[in-house]
Amino acid sequence: MVTRRAECSCGQLSAICSGEPVRVSVCHCLACKRRTGSAFSFNARFPEDKVSIEGRSAEFIRIGEEGGRVTYSFCPDCGTSVHYRIDTQPGLIAIPVGAFAVPSFPQPFQSFYHDSRRCQWVEVRAEPLATFG
Repeated sequence: MVTRRAECSCGQLSAICSGEPVRVSVCHCLACKRRTGSAFSFNARFPEDKVSIEGRSAEFIRIGEEGGRVTYSFCPDCGTSVHYRIDTQPGLIAIPVGAFAVPSFPQPFQSFYHDSRRCQWVEVRAEPLATFG
């Protein structure tokens, strides 16, 4: 079974994930662009029983456009987001793929808010979906 470790910039907060993600996606919504400081976010979802969180975290809760709650967990020392939960997806933990120290990762198979791409030159080979998830 594959095991991957995601961690913050200073290494204090980590998430160890067992097995393959159940979903790999990118999101082009403004909230994700702000969270990552990039043109889009690249995230993987794992069943919560396949994720072990180690270290201290602080939380930020955001209410999405459709009323759902997203709880971001980040390192209180360096500020890196390491995992988050969406209340409409119980039982899953989302991990920003950039937090994994692996050069390869399964490619995204879904693209959310695809029409809101900041950079029109960004082309993601994934099925465009209209809503945040």
